[in-house]
Amino acid sequence: MSNTEILLLKPVEGLGGEGDQVKVRAGYARNYLLPRRIAVPLTNANRKQVEALKKRRAEREAQELNGAQELSRKLEKASLAFAVKTGEGGKMFGAITAADLHEKLVALGFEIEKKRIHLFTPVKALGQHTVKVKLHADVTVELPFDVVSENPIIDQADAKASEEKKPEGKRAADAKK
Repeated sequence: MSNTEILLLKPVEGLGGEGDQVKVRAGYARNYLLPRRIAVPLTNANRKQVEALKKRRAEREAQELNGAQELSRKLEKASLAFAVKTGEGGKMFGAITAADLHEKLVALGFEIEKKRIHLFTPVKALGQHTVKVKLHADVTVELPFDVVSENPIIDQADAKASEEKKPEGKRAADAKK
């Protein structure tokens, strides 16, 4: 199993950014990286390109950071609310997932990849919740959102009716004696 040393021209997830000198399997370099012009073989002539690539990388990363910070300021001002169908006692049908949050953000004009929304478990309860949105390695936003019932008046009436129908417990019956 031979390895070869290459110079990355573009960032590759899990491998490195542009200007990085990395060792990879010869087949990976020969069959994937080199034909797609993602990398070049590392030679003395190519070593001179490293400084230019690192400068370009620093500029790109600074631009991404500024864009992420600007987007985070806009996201902090946004308010999200989900109206869901509920049954007796305000119990939700279904759940709010990262895909639902992504759709709502896209509808509001935010272009965020769905994988950047970190909602670990689907939301299955009414009320206010928060979700982490990781826009950049250094920029994370806690986005609050509300989950409300589409039919709040019926749910309140159902809740009152269910409280009145509850049978008394043994202790309450014993206390009356």
